[in-house]
Amino acid sequence: MACCCGNDDAALISEAKEIVQKVGKAPEYAIPLLQEIQRRRTYLPQDLVEKVAQEAEIPVSNLYGVATFYSQFRFKPQGKYLIRVCHGTACHVAGSDIIAAVIAQELGIEEGDTTPDKLFSFEKVACLGCCALAPVVMIGDKIYAKLTSSKVKAVIKEYKDGKA
Repeated sequence: MACCCGNDDAALISEAKEIVQKVGKAPEYAIPLLQEIQRRRTYLPQDLVEKVAQEAEIPVSNLYGVATFYSQFRFKPQGKYLIRVCHGTACHVAGSDIIAAVIAQELGIEEGDTTPDKLFSFEKVACLGCCALAPVVMIGDKIYAKLTSSKVKAVIKEYKDGKA
């Protein structure tokens, strides 16, 4: 009698093979392999990383070493909307800590977390390169500039209401 886990394992192996076939099978492909996993899943699930490492004949510790070194990789699922709060010098001086606190309060999560409904993920970034517009927040690929507490609350409400 086959258990359901075997089917999941077969699907993982199949997906891992697709990823390695698309990207390549060598240690120098560690970053592109991880990027492809994350593109498909929004994060790096442990079971898939392990199957890709096995299929690519790369020690899983090498993939995790790369994934933990670069901040682009995530180990938790990402929400539909990724909110990035700039904490560069200009944004910090202009009040990015206050903006981050308002976002945390509005979403009920802390930086680095995702809302239970998977609608929002919230992270701190070093710089978004919009210093003249400080403080700034990026949601998806859209920049929100010269934010205040009330402005950021309104922006989040638009996303929650599906109007953004």
